Amino acid sequence: MLGPVLLAASRSDAIRRLVSAAPGTKQVVARFIAGETLDQVIPIVKDAAAEGLEVTLDVVGEDITTVEQSYAARDAYLALVDRLKELGLGTRAEMSVKLSMFGQALEGGHELALANVRPVVEAAAAIGTTVTLDAEDHTTLDSMFAIHEELRRDFPQTGCVIQAYLFRTEDDARRLAAAGSRVRIVKGAYKEPASVAYQDKAEIDKAFVRIVKILMAGEGYPMIGSHDPRLIAISQELARQAGRKLDEYEFQMLYGIRSEEHVRLAAEGHRMRVYTAYGTDWYGYFMRRLAEKPANLLFFARSILTKG
Repeated sequence: MLGPVLLAASRSDAIRRLVSAAPGTKQVVARFIAGETLDQVIPIVKDAAAEGLEVTLDVVGEDITTVEQSYAARDAYLALVDRLKELGLGTRAEMSVKLSMFGQALEGGHELALANVRPVVEAAAAIGTTVTLDAEDHTTLDSMFAIHEELRRDFPQTGCVIQAYLFRTEDDARRLAAAGSRVRIVKGAYKEPASVAYQDKAEIDKAFVRIVKILMAGEGYPMIGSHDPRLIAISQELARQAGRKLDEYEFQMLYGIRSEEHVRLAAEGHRMRVYTAYGTDWYGYFMRRLAEKPANLLFFARSILTKG
């Protein structure tokens, strides 16, 4: 039951300071975070492209408290678009954004987040790529979906994320599985109450499969976000049953996790996209990665003990 504890810790400033100062933290963070700067992450994008992989880039740092920080987040993504354009990497890399980073939780946050994300989506479209809106905790989703719908009026390729552990998601999937849509399905990585989300792993897995089936049977473009070999195999079979070609859906996995599987799927002809996070404010993202898999926490603990 460490997962819920770690997810709660992801919101704690005291634990943030403790983890940040711990010996060995930097080594483990580097497993999941591609770098702190844009200059550090661009070679990773180039290497991925050379291996037949695509990427989605996430500038970490959703825990903002001021309007000025939301503007800085917008500008960081605009700088990323400029660099991708300069290097001709627009067709290999898209971007993932958390609307909390664009000010969604601040006063007037819905309008602020929309105003901040729109120029990023527009700039991405201009270089031949797009943006996917990440899902966060359940209280933010109505706002995220409304912003997604608004953006798609001008930029129909804008994607969004849905989370299998939420009871609402099957209905969301049916609504979103329309022509031209791009939908990433993941299990979910936030601490959610039993009133809105499945708590049992087996139930979450079953929901994941039901939702993949809905997406594959729809007219949109499904993006399967999972490292689970069984769920990947089931998704492949559901795609086959739906008559989908290999370029009519894709798999997505996190940077630093099952890297050999990234290459294997790409070699088989699948579209394979690596979710690549970078930046200095890595704590919340890092703690969610630890919560998702006990082996990640064990790796972290061993690194601290080794360095201690």
